[in-house]
Amino acid sequence: MKITYFKDTDTMLVSFNDNEITETRDLTENVLIELDKNGNLVSMTIEHAQLQTEIASFSYNQIEGLQAR
Repeated sequence: MKITYFKDTDTMLVSFNDNEITETRDLTENVLIELDKNGNLVSMTIEHAQLQTEIASFSYNQIEGLQAR
């Protein structure tokens, strides 16, 4: 997974994998999703990212699950 922010256009690209994009759908006026041939999510593009997200405080957390006894 990779997140790229294009400051000059205020666009955020969230890439989930490298599959070939075969379809693009508009979720909203400013959010597009890109799908592969099987309908799996490949990436998401967010226009006007500073208005749509809290990109300035972006962080990443990975939570480990509890182990069964």
